[in-house]
Amino acid sequence: MTLRQLLDVPAPAKLNLFLHVVGQRADGYHLLQSVFMLIDWCDTMHFERRSAGQLSREDLNQTQTLPEHDLVLRAAHALQSATGCPWGAHIALDKQIPQQAGLGGGSSDAASTLLALNRLWGLGLDVADLQRIGLALGADVPFFLGARHAWVEGIGESLQPIELPAARYLVLKPPSGSSTPEIFRHPALKRDTPRVRIEDFAANSMQAQPGAFGCNDLQPVALELCPDIAWGLNWMAKQGLDARMSGSGSALFAPLAQEPSLSGLPAHWSARICSNLREHPLIGWCKRI
Repeated sequence: MTLRQLLDVPAPAKLNLFLHVVGQRADGYHLLQSVFMLIDWCDTMHFERRSAGQLSREDLNQTQTLPEHDLVLRAAHALQSATGCPWGAHIALDKQIPQQAGLGGGSSDAASTLLALNRLWGLGLDVADLQRIGLALGADVPFFLGARHAWVEGIGESLQPIELPAARYLVLKPPSGSSTPEIFRHPALKRDTPRVRIEDFAANSMQAQPGAFGCNDLQPVALELCPDIAWGLNWMAKQGLDARMSGSGSALFAPLAQEPSLSGLPAHWSARICSNLREHPLIGWCKRI
């Protein structure tokens, strides 16, 4: 039976438990080491199959304005182009993950789009096929197709699934965002952090909360470009929380041992208590080889 629609498709956010910049390629791309962790802060997407290759997108959450050519439509066009598929789709997006946060919301939306349309259009591509398409859309997209927490290297394409203990986090997002391109081209960015081993991270995570390992090399530059980040770090420190920035920011996170008090947060700041996921909710949607 051919599917005509897929409703309530989740696209979860991620946290970078640490983020080291270990070098830079000749083409300008930065080489990273990080651990990406899936959390239960999700966008929700709805897909309806259409004929004649038509692609359209509807934004259900009017509090966030998305760019006209965002990653959702780019992912759909890329899948059409790679497969020659004649089908189209109408995609409705309920955007809950903040933008310019370092939480990977746009990349996750693109990954869930590839997974959903692969199923809706009956294409039968495996995860490796989708990851090759996804990498051209953004370095974080392959992670969200991989379905598990991951040790990440290269520009984001080298992924090794890892297990992480269940944990809860306070995730705090100021009203201002940070620009990933601006941070990566900043002359003050540290680009030569010594490489670490996955074994070192694993040993540390057995003894301490995930997030206590390493640092985020992007954070000092982001603090200079986005003063709200410093305010958020100070506020979380006053709550007894050891916080750091996720990705290129501006979202901050800290592991929780007990319920935090959220009093004193200014208006328009987003705060959410999140749990990490055991695996991506769409893990069974695509063949893995």
